[in-house]
Amino acid sequence: MSTGRRIYYAIGLPILRGIIRVLTATYRFEPLIGAEHIEPYVDGKRVCAPAYWHQQHVLCSTQVRRWIVRGFKPCFLVSGSVDGEVPSRIARAWGAEVIRGSANQSGALALRDMQAMMKAGHSIVTTADGPRGPRYEFKAGTVLMARIAGVPILPMGCAADRAWYLDRWDAFMIPKPFARVSVGVGAPQEIPRSAPLDAIEPYRARVQEAVMSVMRDCEHAVGKSTH
Repeated sequence: MSTGRRIYYAIGLPILRGIIRVLTATYRFEPLIGAEHIEPYVDGKRVCAPAYWHQQHVLCSTQVRRWIVRGFKPCFLVSGSVDGEVPSRIARAWGAEVIRGSANQSGALALRDMQAMMKAGHSIVTTADGPRGPRYEFKAGTVLMARIAGVPILPMGCAADRAWYLDRWDAFMIPKPFARVSVGVGAPQEIPRSAPLDAIEPYRARVQEAVMSVMRDCEHAVGKSTH
């Protein structure tokens, strides 16, 4: 990282964190959909793998932060590129652990690090269609991670009645001030350790649909389709 970029982060990151805190404080949150699905894990004594779309990081990560104060021990999987530096620093400021890389692009190294974190009691949080999409396509890396570790994937989703969408592959969503927002958690999705590696696709497709279903429930809660 260049000296200029280091200075930029040193000055800009606290400002960005402040903006995010003020912005999210204005949101009108609906009751958490599927709250019962996270309760067995929120005290940090059991491990799971929350997964949501890259587009929905603002609201879903805000919900994860709420769980942290109750004892939840997340570890965010964040892109190893320079673009991942800001979310990595923000997550660590919240008290979360971070792994830099991708379950798909970094292969065995990322899987090894995730296994070590889960053995230490941390739940791995992924944006399952990242870091480059296609949007709403659940990548196999997260499924393989859950299979190897024997932990359930918890599908997450969210929606806002009004938001900005950035002009990029994921149409990154930033709910507008005072937006009505909804966040949801779906039923745990188990990936059997006995599932053959060449027969992972049905499980991947099932988890993908589970994340989409939670998103649709959230859209219904705020009364607006967001995709």
